[in-house]
Amino acid sequence: MTSIVGKHVVTATLAVLAGFALSAHAADVVGNAKAGRDKVAMCIGCHGISDYRTAYPEVYDVPKLGGQNEKYLENALQGYKKGDRHFQTMHAIASSLTDQDIADIAAYYAAQTPSSPNNPEK
Repeated sequence: MTSIVGKHVVTATLAVLAGFALSAHAADVVGNAKAGRDKVAMCIGCHGISDYRTAYPEVYDVPKLGGQNEKYLENALQGYKKGDRHFQTMHAIASSLTDQDIADIAAYYAAQTPSSPNNPEK
Protein backbone atom coordinates (compact mmCIF):
# COMPACT_ATOMS: atom_id res chain seq x y z
CA MET A 1 0.00 0.00 0.00
CA THR A 2 2.79 2.40 0.90
CA SER A 3 4.54 1.86 -2.43
CA ILE A 4 1.37 2.78 -4.36
CA VAL A 5 0.99 6.00 -2.36
CA GLY A 6 4.68 6.70 -2.83
CA LYS A 7 4.36 6.28 -6.60
CA HIS A 8 1.43 8.71 -6.66
CA VAL A 9 3.40 11.27 -4.65
CA VAL A 10 6.38 10.95 -6.99
CA THR A 11 4.13 11.21 -10.07
CA ALA A 12 2.36 14.28 -8.67
CA THR A 13 5.67 15.92 -7.76
CA LEU A 14 7.08 15.33 -11.24
CA ALA A 15 3.92 16.75 -12.82
CA VAL A 16 4.18 19.90 -10.71
CA LEU A 17 7.87 20.33 -11.53
CA ALA A 18 7.17 19.83 -15.24
CA GLY A 19 4.45 22.49 -15.02
CA PHE A 20 6.88 24.92 -13.40
CA ALA A 21 9.46 24.19 -16.08
CA LEU A 22 6.93 24.87 -18.84
CA SER A 23 5.76 28.05 -17.12
CA ALA A 24 9.32 29.25 -16.72
CA HIS A 25 10.02 28.56 -20.37
CA ALA A 26 6.85 30.33 -21.52
CA ALA A 27 7.69 33.28 -19.25
CA ASP A 28 11.06 33.65 -21.00
CA VAL A 29 9.40 34.04 -24.41
CA VAL A 30 9.03 37.66 -25.50
CA GLY A 31 6.78 38.55 -28.42
CA ASN A 32 8.18 40.40 -31.43
CA ALA A 33 5.52 42.28 -33.43
CA LYS A 34 7.74 42.53 -36.51
CA ALA A 35 8.33 38.76 -36.53
CA GLY A 36 4.61 38.25 -35.95
CA ARG A 37 3.78 40.04 -39.22
CA ASP A 38 5.18 37.08 -41.14
CA LYS A 39 3.15 34.59 -39.08
CA VAL A 40 -0.41 35.93 -39.44
CA ALA A 41 -1.32 34.96 -43.02
CA MET A 42 -3.50 32.12 -41.72
CA CYS A 43 -5.20 34.50 -39.27
CA ILE A 44 -6.15 37.15 -41.83
CA GLY A 45 -8.26 34.66 -43.79
CA CYS A 46 -10.94 34.86 -41.07
CA HIS A 47 -9.98 37.58 -38.60
CA GLY A 48 -9.16 40.14 -41.29
CA ILE A 49 -12.67 40.17 -42.77
CA SER A 50 -15.10 42.69 -41.30
CA ASP A 51 -18.29 41.15 -39.90
CA TYR A 52 -17.16 37.65 -40.91
CA ARG A 53 -19.11 34.71 -39.49
CA THR A 54 -18.13 31.07 -39.71
CA ALA A 55 -20.63 28.54 -40.98
CA TYR A 56 -18.98 25.34 -39.75
CA PRO A 57 -19.10 23.65 -37.33
CA GLU A 58 -21.47 26.34 -36.04
CA VAL A 59 -22.27 29.96 -36.81
CA TYR A 60 -19.81 32.12 -34.91
CA ASP A 61 -18.90 35.81 -35.20
CA VAL A 62 -15.18 36.04 -35.87
CA PRO A 63 -13.58 38.93 -33.96
CA LYS A 64 -11.08 41.37 -35.38
CA LEU A 65 -7.79 40.92 -33.52
CA GLY A 66 -6.15 44.31 -34.05
CA GLY A 67 -5.82 46.22 -30.80
CA GLN A 68 -6.58 43.24 -28.54
CA ASN A 69 -4.63 42.87 -25.31
CA GLU A 70 -1.40 40.95 -25.91
CA LYS A 71 -1.69 38.70 -22.85
CA TYR A 72 -5.33 37.91 -23.68
CA LEU A 73 -4.31 36.81 -27.20
CA GLU A 74 -1.47 34.67 -25.85
CA ASN A 75 -3.77 33.02 -23.32
CA ALA A 76 -6.46 32.42 -25.94
CA LEU A 77 -4.02 30.82 -28.39
CA GLN A 78 -2.48 28.68 -25.63
CA GLY A 79 -6.00 27.65 -24.60
CA TYR A 80 -6.85 26.58 -28.15
CA LYS A 81 -3.52 24.77 -28.43
CA LYS A 82 -4.09 22.82 -25.20
CA GLY A 83 -7.74 22.13 -25.98
CA ASP A 84 -9.05 24.22 -23.08
CA ARG A 85 -10.89 26.38 -25.62
CA HIS A 86 -13.11 24.50 -28.02
CA PHE A 87 -13.18 25.49 -31.67
CA GLN A 88 -11.73 22.85 -33.97
CA THR A 89 -10.30 25.24 -36.57
CA MET A 90 -8.49 27.32 -33.96
CA HIS A 91 -7.23 24.19 -32.19
CA ALA A 92 -5.77 22.89 -35.45
CA ILE A 93 -4.03 26.19 -36.16
CA ALA A 94 -2.80 26.83 -32.60
CA SER A 95 -1.48 23.27 -32.30
CA SER A 96 1.01 24.03 -35.05
CA LEU A 97 2.37 27.13 -33.28
CA THR A 98 5.36 27.30 -30.96
CA ASP A 99 5.30 29.43 -27.82
CA GLN A 100 7.43 31.96 -29.70
CA ASP A 101 4.97 32.02 -32.63
CA ILE A 102 2.11 32.65 -30.21
CA ALA A 103 4.00 35.46 -28.46
CA ASP A 104 4.93 37.07 -31.79
CA ILE A 105 1.37 36.89 -33.16
CA ALA A 106 -0.02 38.33 -29.94
CA ALA A 107 2.52 41.17 -29.98
CA TYR A 108 1.73 41.88 -33.64
CA TYR A 109 -2.02 42.15 -33.13
CA ALA A 110 -1.66 44.10 -29.86
CA ALA A 111 0.32 46.73 -31.82
CA GLN A 112 -2.60 47.22 -34.25
CA THR A 113 -5.92 49.02 -33.99
CA PRO A 114 -9.34 47.47 -34.57
CA SER A 115 -9.69 49.48 -37.79
CA SER A 116 -6.36 48.46 -39.34
CA PRO A 117 -7.17 46.91 -42.77
CA ASN A 118 -6.20 43.23 -42.55
CA ASN A 119 -4.38 44.36 -39.43
CA PRO A 120 -1.11 45.24 -41.22
CA GLU A 121 1.86 46.49 -39.27
CA LYS A 122 1.60 50.20 -38.41
